[in-house]
Amino acid sequence: MNTLDTTDPAGPVADRVAANDWTALTDELNEHGHALTTRRLLTPDECHGIRALYDKADRFRTTVDMARHRFGSGQYRYFTHELPDVIRELRESFYPRLLPVARDWADKLRQPAPWPEDLEEWLAMCHAAGQAKSAQILLRYGPGDWNALHRDVFGAMVFPLQVVIGLDAPGVDFTGGEFVMTEQRPRAQSRGSSTTLPQGHGLIFTTRDRPVASRRGWSTGPMRHGVSTVRSGRRHTLGLVFHDAT
Repeated sequence: MNTLDTTDPAGPVADRVAANDWTALTDELNEHGHALTTRRLLTPDECHGIRALYDKADRFRTTVDMARHRFGSGQYRYFTHELPDVIRELRESFYPRLLPVARDWADKLRQPAPWPEDLEEWLAMCHAAGQAKSAQILLRYGPGDWNALHRDVFGAMVFPLQVVIGLDAPGVDFTGGEFVMTEQRPRAQSRGSSTTLPQGHGLIFTTRDRPVASRRGWSTGPMRHGVSTVRSGRRHTLGLVFHDAT
């Protein structure tokens, strides 16, 4: 577990992302399939500003009621492509940092690695394949809400890593609501983990699967993610996905 720096960030978003210990984060991703940023990405005021967007329906292309679709309980909204600057900059800053990990994993699993250096070029490839809808998510949970284990895969075009950023202070704004991951290990029982998201920090995690070392080389370790039941208060998170949706 990396030591967290809870100092309020300052300066351009790209510098905030770059200031993290990327060697340590890469090691965590390779070992566990998820890693908490070592430094805050957003200030509390910035978190509150993003959280407040939830009530501005014109910023979103659709709203999903999780209970209606049997995804859990709670609600989330997909942004339109007109992203707020800070969200757009976060996505653009993370992509080149995660790209080497994505390519390394694809090489280990002998899978295609179609991701170009430029995020916009990759998104154009998604659109050409019929995945043209924004997949950036703002989620809101209240008491009793939860999110079933799932994967954010919307078609054949998939980037293997994504990021969720906590917008509220755990233990102050809400209780419960841990981020949960399960991994189906080769020829073994599934393994689970949970993470409490500090406000302003991001959790990088596996979208679908990751390479797991075995006696025969590298095996595919399928993973799913969700959220445990919120006990009290409200929990908001921002989800950054690096492929678009159908």
